[in-house]
Amino acid sequence: MANVTYNWYPGHMTKARRAMEEDIKLVDLLIELLDARCPLATRNPDIDKLGAGKARLVLLNKSDLADARSNDEWKEYFKSQGITAVILNAQRGEGMKQINAAVQTACQEKIERNRKKGILNRPMRAMVVGIPNVGKSTFINSYAKRAVAKTGNKPGVTKGKQWIRLSKQLELLDTPGILWPKIDDRQAGFSLAMIGSMNDEILNIDEMCREFLDMMKQKHPDILFEKYDITEEMGLEESLMAVAKRRNALKSGGVADLDKAVRFLIDDFRSGKLGRITLENPQF
Repeated sequence: MANVTYNWYPGHMTKARRAMEEDIKLVDLLIELLDARCPLATRNPDIDKLGAGKARLVLLNKSDLADARSNDEWKEYFKSQGITAVILNAQRGEGMKQINAAVQTACQEKIERNRKKGILNRPMRAMVVGIPNVGKSTFINSYAKRAVAKTGNKPGVTKGKQWIRLSKQLELLDTPGILWPKIDDRQAGFSLAMIGSMNDEILNIDEMCREFLDMMKQKHPDILFEKYDITEEMGLEESLMAVAKRRNALKSGGVADLDKAVRFLIDDFRSGKLGRITLENPQF
């Protein structure tokens, strides 16, 4: 595996974290959007601490880009952690019909406590969290059928907080999600780089491509051969020449444009043209 480090330091983390620490007091439920191709890499490690005592719902979004069997394994993994998970493709609306029931399951204890107090049919209040590029806005718009209407301030809620009525069962606190300032796990960094959650301009794209090819040769050699005529014995340059040939990334005189080949390879993964590929699998 290539010896490459992935770092990412978004500048507004402290402010976002403080806002979440304040806002999380107002909600019953945390809805955490993850990329189904790398659920652990796209989890915020602060969420467990910040969300202690809150109901949890995980949405494995972009599930159409991930291996179907792996999606099921991840759903079971989160279930084993006591967290309800839904396999979702918010872009196409697949899995959206399961959300209401999942909210009820995740919030069962809170709903029961309300019932004993005589509070019936009160919508659960939720906060959606997730790192960039996991599809938070797409999910909210799809779930609300794009009729996202502010429901106004609630009694006892800090002035200026706005709520979006998503359904009869759920209201969303209209606040941004939270990121985290440093990535310590290089495998998580690689996964985040591959799915496009980091700025490509700060990355060593060539090394990232080398690592991706190494992984594909181990896990999916059939895909590499089918798509690009790449065999397991080929080195990096030879593999990229094969990509260039199949994707017609050629300079004048038919010389392979390796820079374009690197970009094509990464884009083909991100867009799903290579098929459904999961970057990490759960360890039970």
